[in-house]
Amino acid sequence: MVGSPVLGEETLSAADLRLSATDQLLARSYPGEAAGRQPVHTAYVPADQFLPGLADQWGRQALDAAEAAGGLGALLRHALPELNDEEAECEALVSAVRHKLTAEPLEDLRIDFEDGFGIRDDAEEDHWATTAAHHVAEGMDDGTLPPFIGLRFKSMEAPVRRRGLRTLDLFLATILDEAGQLPEGLRLTLPKVTTVDQVRVMVDVAAQLERAHSLPEGQLQFEVQVETPQIILGPDGRIPVAEAIHAAEGRMTGLHYGTYDYSAALGVAAGFQSMEHPVADFAKAHMQAAAAQTGVQISEGSTNILPLGSDDEALHGWRLHARLVARHLGHGIYQGWDLHPHQLITRYAATFRFYRQEFAPCAARLRTYAHGTSGTVLDEPATAKALAGYLQRGVACGALSRQDVTEATGLTAAQISSLTRTGLMPADEEGTP
Repeated sequence: MVGSPVLGEETLSAADLRLSATDQLLARSYPGEAAGRQPVHTAYVPADQFLPGLADQWGRQALDAAEAAGGLGALLRHALPELNDEEAECEALVSAVRHKLTAEPLEDLRIDFEDGFGIRDDAEEDHWATTAAHHVAEGMDDGTLPPFIGLRFKSMEAPVRRRGLRTLDLFLATILDEAGQLPEGLRLTLPKVTTVDQVRVMVDVAAQLERAHSLPEGQLQFEVQVETPQIILGPDGRIPVAEAIHAAEGRMTGLHYGTYDYSAALGVAAGFQSMEHPVADFAKAHMQAAAAQTGVQISEGSTNILPLGSDDEALHGWRLHARLVARHLGHGIYQGWDLHPHQLITRYAATFRFYRQEFAPCAARLRTYAHGTSGTVLDEPATAKALAGYLQRGVACGALSRQDVTEATGLTAAQISSLTRTGLMPADEEGTP
């Protein structure tokens, strides 16, 4: 016998009414993962070292360094020791990394006017702000820019606030004067944020710049660098980084962890400052929780142990970098900083291996889920979103081919994209590759 429901329309309507504000809050503040590609890294270069064609230059430097170290294959087997027992995989990885360093060596480039540039007189910084912008406009014209590019200007701290905003102002105005538009993948980075009010001021500045240049409302978005403990834990015991995301009014695109400023602020001795120190993991866990389902993307920081110096020192730097990249990928952080061309080798090798390692089982599970067939794992929509997101990220960076993903899952790119957003197959597309 089937029982009869006892909750009437009055009770159900009352629940809808009482929770309407909550429904609106969730829809507005937690729209889900950001659409579009997230770069696997951000490379930083001081503003006075930025020139058109820099991306290709970094790619060539990386390949030259690999050859000097005995060849790309030998280098990858050292940096990722597990490849020594997997010759076929190593050969495939060598080919993929070589292609990436030739075709798209940089995914995201930040022209740095902050720590990498230092404090200079106003005339000199004005010069480099306009010069860098001129080079960006030139790169837009000849197609040599990486997919994402932008600048890191000085922070909202009182001693450098006006200088940083002037540099931002000059940079954008010069690009618009010369190119008539901004780069499609423009990224603005606000460093050393300590309070939510600094984010609110950045929102107002962005809106003013849009009005002054007749740009579409909301076009100017920005990343926040988490480099101070004050943005993780406020004086009232609250977590300001979570509030900052929502105070940005939809303009914040990312939270980037700053390894060394953050560690130093907590008194960690220089020799122990690292992306894998417990204080770093504490901060990044808060960043991930705050950003979850908001569309704000998380980025790991950098390691300052570069693959340079003697042969042993360079090999140590590559192996360390590869391990740290693999570590943050496993922790669900899909982007990090690179400070030197030689780091591109292990950036792509570790990233590509991450996506290739679990490709077959991941694709099989998604195929089983999407087509409603039986399998050894019973996945739910939330897991389907993660599986689809994993494959989509792998394709975006070049680790996986779209054709291989389609063949392995029986799903089109559009279907995988839909699963990434909702975890559900559209009713009219279930089982239809």
